[in-house]
Amino acid sequence: MTDTNTTDAPQAIPLTSNLDLTAAAPLCEALQTVRGQAAHLAGQDVERLGAQCAQVLLSASEAWKADDQPFFVSDPSPQFQDGLKTLGLASDIFDQ
Repeated sequence: MTDTNTTDAPQAIPLTSNLDLTAAAPLCEALQTVRGQAAHLAGQDVERLGAQCAQVLLSASEAWKADDQPFFVSDPSPQFQDGLKTLGLASDIFDQ
């Protein structure tokens, strides 16, 4: 049987519902495990986006850009998008 997964496939990282200060370090650690690969974050379950996790995501986005790798959040919840807007960021900043 052939494995259909490839190393080029984006890593699906589910974002937790509450992306607050306590979620920032675990989010950073999860992202570090896929550094150098395409990163796909699933945002449909996010109920709150705090500044610290937004900063982690912005930093990761820039790191992936420097690595010439895709970094995106799919299906961002309305609360995720509202959190970005509240922080003065475009709601589509993490689109592929």
